Amino acid sequence: MATPRRAAPFKDQFPYTGSVPSDFDLLSATMKRVTELERCVHIQERTLLKKDQEIAALEEKIKKLQNNKIDSSLQVSQELGIKCQKLQQRVQEMEQFLKDYGLVWVGDDDSSSSSKPDTRTWTSGHSSSTFQPDFDLILQNLQDLNILGGEGKSCIEYRDGGARLISPKPVQLTLYSNGIIMFNGPFRSYQEASTKQCLQDIMDGYFPAELQSRFPDGIPFQVTDKRNVVFREHHSWEEFPGHGQTVGITTSSVQETRELPGLQLSVDQFLNKLPQSVVRAGKVLDIRGPIREVLQEAGAKEKLNEIQVESLLVEEVEKRSDQNIAVSTLRIKSENGEYTYKVRMLESETIGDLRVHLSNCRSSHVNSYEIVSRFPHRVYDDESSTLKQLGLVPNAFLLLRAKGSELSGVQNTPGTNAYSQT
Repeated sequence: MATPRRAAPFKDQFPYTGSVPSDFDLLSATMKRVTELERCVHIQERTLLKKDQEIAALEEKIKKLQNNKIDSSLQVSQELGIKCQKLQQRVQEMEQFLKDYGLVWVGDDDSSSSSKPDTRTWTSGHSSSTFQPDFDLILQNLQDLNILGGEGKSCIEYRDGGARLISPKPVQLTLYSNGIIMFNGPFRSYQEASTKQCLQDIMDGYFPAELQSRFPDGIPFQVTDKRNVVFREHHSWEEFPGHGQTVGITTSSVQETRELPGLQLSVDQFLNKLPQSVVRAGKVLDIRGPIREVLQEAGAKEKLNEIQVESLLVEEVEKRSDQNIAVSTLRIKSENGEYTYKVRMLESETIGDLRVHLSNCRSSHVNSYEIVSRFPHRVYDDESSTLKQLGLVPNAFLLLRAKGSELSGVQNTPGTNAYSQT
């Protein structure tokens, strides 16, 4: 039985069959394979060398980019520094230019806002915190605005047949603790948006925007500083019938007033400022007549409930025309607020004299009531004190309160049912 023949190990190198390869054949095949391997190694070496060169080139490029970036950042920083210096120099030149014309630039950056509280006007979307003006800053800025508005200057007014020099009539401005009065009124609270805007314009060093259309060239202000006085708007006693209560009475140094500043117009002076008639829908309507009737009716009603009381000493002083003796005018409301006593006395007369004058026109007993003032609350019970000592000159507004109306620290004040805490 024949044995199967084993395959030759170098079949590829020896295609022929039938004989065993010799040593030379084996060596030749081995050398050929070594040569092939060496060729592959050389190729790999060249590939690695090429990669190393590429890596080196990339590293060099990265290094150049990094250097360029550093140089670029330094260049940008230097350019920004130069630009900043130019802007600072320009700002200084602009500030100097404004200073030459008496103006000051008011910025709104972080430094200014941190050094000065933000008290800007406050429309919708702004803070609703209580607005409190800087009175000293307002007075200081108004002095500068008055110079720009023509204070001390005169202009020519031409008339038929001639001309004359006139000075601009200043705007009357009164500053109170709780608001302002411009011109002859009305009273404007600090919480009104228009008042905030007006005062904010002045505090920023500008002429109020609300007056620019009326006075395009500016106008001086005549300011009356009453920052320690609270203005109380007048309300008719009929609005609050009955007896009211004042809770927590404390003494206060804050003064209060209801008098509007400036000269009060008479009925005729007021009506002369109105048109005599207007045309509406083809009809001529009288303006002054109906308004005069309304004002006269209101004046007659007020005088109907006002009782005039005058000291005999005042009559003697007026007969002698002695102007060295001051006369005080007191307006005193009755217990129920129905009547007002207008009392004219000398400042040297006492509270006891006042009670005597009131008893001449009242049916109640002279000691059945107390004489008090609401703002600040005070009871005038010292019969020997003079009006001058009590500060009731040249005029004052007082109330009469029935005795025994005080109960458990709560004092009843006739004529109002509104609660107020001073």
